[in-house]
Amino acid sequence: MSLDILIADDERAIREGVRRSIRRNWPDFGLYVAASTEEAVKLMGEQRIDIVLTDILMPGINGLEFMKIMKRKYPHVKWVVISAHSEFSYAQEAVRLGARDYLLKPIGKDRLYEVIAGLAQEIALESEESKERARLIANLKYLREGVFQRLAFGLDVGNLDMGSFIQEYHDYYLLLVQMNAGDRSVRLEHFIVENVLSELIDGHGRGFVISYDQTSLLGLFTLERRGGIEDFQEKVKAHLSHYLKVPFQIVVSGQNRNIKMIPKLVFQMRQACMSQASELEPLKGSGEKAIDVALEYIKKHYCEDLSLEKTAAAVFLNPAYFSQLFKQITGQGYKEYVTTLRLEQAKLLLMNPKLRLAEVAERVGYQDMRHFTQVFRKRVQMTPTEYRQQQNINILVPREGKL
Repeated sequence: MSLDILIADDERAIREGVRRSIRRNWPDFGLYVAASTEEAVKLMGEQRIDIVLTDILMPGINGLEFMKIMKRKYPHVKWVVISAHSEFSYAQEAVRLGARDYLLKPIGKDRLYEVIAGLAQEIALESEESKERARLIANLKYLREGVFQRLAFGLDVGNLDMGSFIQEYHDYYLLLVQMNAGDRSVRLEHFIVENVLSELIDGHGRGFVISYDQTSLLGLFTLERRGGIEDFQEKVKAHLSHYLKVPFQIVVSGQNRNIKMIPKLVFQMRQACMSQASELEPLKGSGEKAIDVALEYIKKHYCEDLSLEKTAAAVFLNPAYFSQLFKQITGQGYKEYVTTLRLEQAKLLLMNPKLRLAEVAERVGYQDMRHFTQVFRKRVQMTPTEYRQQQNINILVPREGKL
């Protein structure tokens, strides 16, 4: 039996070493390598992968999150986590998420052979009947989503009997997520959105998600749990803000009962999405207003733990979009702006000889005085103590000149 194995690790020596070792024992296996989660997603979409060996620390999203979101679309895949960390918590989390094994770097050949042999045997024992059942379920899923996609575009669905579909979704909501990344590929982000939405829909009711185009996804669902559509929408926003690194908009329809309304609703939602995007453009004025509010917020809270995510939340913007907008309007990155503000305040406080350096650091948002000193020296080209001494000299020099 031939298997297809994907080795996802950003260290070339590791992925090539693992590939060579497996090839030596199983020359007929199909072996694929990926240096990032984005490459891995692409390969899994193109090949029917049976086993994935993934590093925990991967560019894009970490290996555990990668495994979690991929398991929904590829439930048959066996997962093995690779890590340089031996802490029990990592292994425990990997197993909780469905990993079949946990390999520590450097990976011993005997241990690798043992894991691959065990998984190969396990896959061989899975009955053809269960595989056929899984294929049938997948085919029905794709058929249903294909029909919905045609409905969303306003295309004819022929003589297909829509009775069961209408009965299952007699009242429904639509949700559209539009990503804005310019010319950049959002293949990984697209897959993340699909899986996040699917998981949230399953947790609150039933429904499914389709790809509307390269940058947007559309979900149809009914809610069966308490909390309502507003609560569901907030959870979608929170989860996507956590995972996505590109700006996005979310539009949710009201509750509907007529399936024939889907094309019109989708058109209206896309128009609303474009309207949201244009309102967020700095030239329209609302962008400047959001950043003005953010600047006031920063001035009031710069002495606290002031992360970009926290400030973005204060002005109700997605962190990725807020970061982009902030730099576009202020001409500075968020971190650079906050650091500059803190150090200017620190310079003023250093003029007060009664304040200890630790007090100055704390008052401008640095709990660690060593870190404060490092940041200050890098920006001002001298330590806080040297700056304080220099200011005293500058004050005394004119007096000495008058004597």
